[in-house]
Amino acid sequence: QVQLVESGGGLAQAGDSLRLSCVVSGRTASTLSMGWFRQAPGKEREFVAAISWRGSIAVYADSVKGRFTISRDSAKNTVYLRMNSLKPEDTAVYYCASTPQAFRLTYAGVYDSWGQGTQVTVSS
Repeated sequence: QVQLVESGGGLAQAGDSLRLSCVVSGRTASTLSMGWFRQAPGKEREFVAAISWRGSIAVYADSVKGRFTISRDSAKNTVYLRMNSLKPEDTAVYYCASTPQAFRLTYAGVYDSWGQGTQVTVSS
């Protein structure tokens, strides 16, 4: 069974950078597609970024494109989300998720394992 543990969240000011980490256990991360989602108070969970196990193709939500970068370190079985130029609207709980599928990675329903989430708060 895949287990995911996120870390790296915290308080930041607008314009700052943070890097979130998601450690994968129970399966080799390179055989999984990994996604990051976020949920702000009173809002639905939304897609942020994903990286496919097939060719490590990355996809991003328009709201974070050019500012966030998803990557993986196979040796550490860890996936990262580098967040630059943070904005107050990036404030949310960020969740890591995994799936053995390689397609439709922007949809939460294709993921079968989720982490507990890490809070990111960006002040103006």
